[in-house]
Parts: sequence; C-alpha cells; structure tokens
Amino acid sequence: MVELSCVVLNDLHPTSFTATAREVEAAGLRTVFCYDHLSWRDFRDGPWFNAVPLLAAAAVATTRVRLGTLVASPNFRHPVTFAAEVMTLDQLSGGRVELGVGAGTSAEDAAVLGLAPLTPGQRQDRFEEWTTLLTTLLTQRVTDAAGERYRAVDARNVPGPVAGRVPLTVAAAGPRGLRFAARTGDTWVTYGSGQPRPEDSVEDAIARFLDPAARFDAVAGSAGVRRLALLGLDERGAFTDYPRFAAALAGAGYDEVCVHWPRADGRGAPAAVLGTVLAAHGLG
Repeated sequence: MVELSCVVLNDLHPTSFTATAREVEAAGLRTVFCYDHLSWRDFRDGPWFNAVPLLAAAAVATTRVRLGTLVASPNFRHPVTFAAEVMTLDQLSGGRVELGVGAGTSAEDAAVLGLAPLTPGQRQDRFEEWTTLLTTLLTQRVTDAAGERYRAVDARNVPGPVAGRVPLTVAAAGPRGLRFAARTGDTWVTYGSGQPRPEDSVEDAIARFLDPAARFDAVAGSAGVRRLALLGLDERGAFTDYPRFAAALAGAGYDEVCVHWPRADGRGAPAAVLGTVLAAHGLG
C-alpha cells in the first residue's frame, strides 16, 4: 500500500508547528515535511519560519514520524554549513531525517543573496555539485573538496548521521534531472505535470502524475528508487475521489503520496475528507 506523508507549512508559529507534527504522528503518517524557503509565494509578507529549527522543535516533541525538507536547494544553502545542520537534526531526532533537495527555482530565494540569475542548465550544474559535496560531507568525518562553485577545507562532521548517512529525496522533472535523481536519490519526488485547477476531476489529478512516473521508469537506474507524489497546496481534484486517486498512483508505481495537512484557512487537504484520506492508506 502506498504510504502517506504531509507538508506542514512554515507560516505556523513553532509552537503550533510542533503541535501539528504531534497530530500527524498520532495519525500514523510517515513523514512531516516543510519547505526550505526563506519566503514562499503568497506567504511572502506574513510570518515564515526557517525549516531546520522548525524540524528540530518537532524532533524533540515526537518519537516516530520522520522529518524532512521539501526541498532544500543551493539558492541560499552552502553544503558545509548545511551538512552540519542536517547532521545535528538527524542526531536530535534519533535518525529520522529525510533530506529533500532540488535545484531551486528562479523565483523564491533565487536572488536573496544578490547572486546573478542562472539558466536552468546552470542551476542543474550547481545543484549536482552542491548535492555531491553535501552527501560526501554527510558520509565522511573529514572532507576536502575544490569544485567550480564550492570548496571544503578540513570540514569536520562528527559524529555524523545516526545511520552513517541521511536518506536523500531528489526533486527532478527534466531528462537530466531525472537521470541525476536515479543515480543519487533514495526517493524521487515530483509535483506532477502542470498545475492543479479548482475545476479538476480525479481523472485530471491522476493524469498529472502518470506521465512523470512513466518518464522516470524509463531512466536507467531508477528501478530501486522510491517514488513520491507531492500534491499542491490548492489541489482539489485528487480529493473528489481520494481512494481512487491513491489506488491509481500505487498502480503507477508510486510508493508515497504527500498532501498538505489541513489548514485553518481552508487550503491543503480538505479537513472534511481527512478521514477518507487516512483510510485510503490504512491509517486512522
């Protein structure tokens, strides 16, 4: 049966975020993710808290649920300092971190450090170098590296992650990104093709995830990589018949579905169907 995870958005005060993480754990979901942005979309002018401290607060308030970034990127993260934060979070949580990473868009956070704009190809170049160094730092006690964009000089990461490494979830859509996800990821995450619309049916929602799955299946080395489908904050089509949606994604080879946890503003998974969503995954 396909597993269920959720995103809890970073606009919640840390106290509320932690309480929500406990609710998610009690419901039996696999992972609580939050977005690793400094600001995001139409939330830019309101409260927005940093991902790592939020997940650290959730780590000490929970015991089972996994905790992850969806996704961290090179837009404002340096591999050396970020590896130290991830290792510390993993130790704090007893080895429950899911490290989601992606190339970073040209929108949120892309210019926050005053860096010049990058083409999609340049962003992928940077991402591959960044991820390679990040994963090296998380599997070695001492690292020296001199790349085109990033350097590490006698970088220490002791004691390292609880299990010796942190599972890596790689966001990818294009051919080159899919190949990189197949080579490096434990899990591949996709947002589907196109954007969800308010009028979408469950058939529309299913269709958005079938083509990316087929394209990833065709990539060499993808057979052993888990598949994660991330539903949008304003997704509605999937929830018109969620058991059918979940069954279709399981049939297409997905291992996990990630929804946005129900929110007070009505966005995210509709609270009225949460019981149906949980039941479709054998929870609740």
